[in-house]
Amino acid sequence: MPKPPLNPYLAVMAAVVAVSFSALFVRLATAPPLIIATYRLLFTFLALAPFTLMKRGILATLDRRQVAFSALSGLFLALHFVTWFTSLGYTSVASSTVLVTLQPVFVVLGSLLFFKERISRLAVMGGLLALTGSIIIGAADFQVGMRALIGDLLALLAAVMISGYLLIGRRLRRGIPLEGYTFVTYGTSSLALVAATLITRTPFGGYPPRDWLLFLALALVCTVMGHTVFNWALKYVQASVVSVSILGEPLGAILWAAVFLGEPPTLRQMAGGAFIFGGLYLFTRVAARPPQPA
Repeated sequence: MPKPPLNPYLAVMAAVVAVSFSALFVRLATAPPLIIATYRLLFTFLALAPFTLMKRGILATLDRRQVAFSALSGLFLALHFVTWFTSLGYTSVASSTVLVTLQPVFVVLGSLLFFKERISRLAVMGGLLALTGSIIIGAADFQVGMRALIGDLLALLAAVMISGYLLIGRRLRRGIPLEGYTFVTYGTSSLALVAATLITRTPFGGYPPRDWLLFLALALVCTVMGHTVFNWALKYVQASVVSVSILGEPLGAILWAAVFLGEPPTLRQMAGGAFIFGGLYLFTRVAARPPQPA
């Protein structure tokens, strides 16, 4: 294994802090969720594309199948951002970010269904514990009103969408350079979101200067310094390290929401979050173990 130019563990921790600002930036923006998602992916693509194009021949190494599945991964990523950003307009930052963190459960379930990967009983117990936490949060929001429950369901749908993105990416990244994968994935996401914006006739402009700064921050801080760093770190550390570290994202998001938005989590949200964090910790630690020989 090559020696990394940076400490990968410190890089993962920095990436967790970076992505934890995502929900705050979305809530502070006044633009529609579709526009926020569009500019986040478009600015990300424009920021990273030159690094890919400078490495001549890197895109030529991708075959048609790899390009097609990378594009499909990009569509899942676009749907994830739209559904998650929309959920933040219906429910609290605490509920939305905690429910989106359920994606490891859907990733392993997808691996079981599509790749026939085995799952242990301890991993199943961890997944059930995490799902119990989501039910606690959903029941609490149902008492608040149907609007909050719709936000919870959108957050769960966003978790399913990001799971599709991760499932495809996990398979493709074994044989595709990071630059080639992100070029096709982020590029497809950007094109899909721009097309959706045109079809729905959502204005591309007319937003206050603060919104444009937030679009740029979502791209450079949360995506380039966050999600892209996670993909880079997977070359040097175990997937379990990244999976468990990502559990810190909703904790940071809840903290920023309490400080800057005046949204402290309720007791039931904290209880549900505790179930989810505990279950996901067990789930990711066990599910990431290599299979034992027969």
